[in-house]
Amino acid sequence: MIKINLLPQKRAKRSQAAEPGTRDFLVGVIAVIAAAAVVYLVFDRPKRSDIADFRAATKDLNASIQSNNAQLVGYDTLKAAKDEAAARIQAINHLNGTMVVPANILHELGRVLTAKGPTMTQVMTRLTGDGGDSNKKFQTDWDPSHVWITAFTDKAGAVTIEGGAQSESDVTQLSKRLAASAYFLDVAPSAEERTTDHDSGLNYYRFTITGKVAY
Repeated sequence: MIKINLLPQKRAKRSQAAEPGTRDFLVGVIAVIAAAAVVYLVFDRPKRSDIADFRAATKDLNASIQSNNAQLVGYDTLKAAKDEAAARIQAINHLNGTMVVPANILHELGRVLTAKGPTMTQVMTRLTGDGGDSNKKFQTDWDPSHVWITAFTDKAGAVTIEGGAQSESDVTQLSKRLAASAYFLDVAPSAEERTTDHDSGLNYYRFTITGKVAY
């Protein structure tokens, strides 16, 4: 015999507690939010702050550069003018160091190296004449062609004459004539060296005479 129960059956009450899957989901969401908060507070926020500070510093630096550029307007022109002035000063110093010999000194040097002889004062004429100072007297018949000048340097009145001579006595005669001249002072041969000419093979004396110019 089959019995059919037509009365409604009571459903089992759902547990008020959340199902295990839902609980795990909520825990995961909270963990993600917490992790995001940690990342933001620990990493992102400080980095953003650093970036903001960097941008502010860059802005200030650009403003400073623009201000300095405004102050440096014309600097290239001024620098070029300064360099040009320095080059001119260097050229002037070079010219002063290699002063052009005045015409009267060249003329007197020409007299010394010819039979005319040096231009002398009356006192020097007596000293170099008969009965004068034997140390100052020079040979009037000396042949000036025995010497030749290779360099004449005048630096602030200090003269250096370089050249060659056939003998030591020729250097002595040249020195005495220069010393007797009214245009030269403190004349003295400072160096003599016997040498040989490479082309001709002839021996000669290379000399240097120092002194001062009486301008």
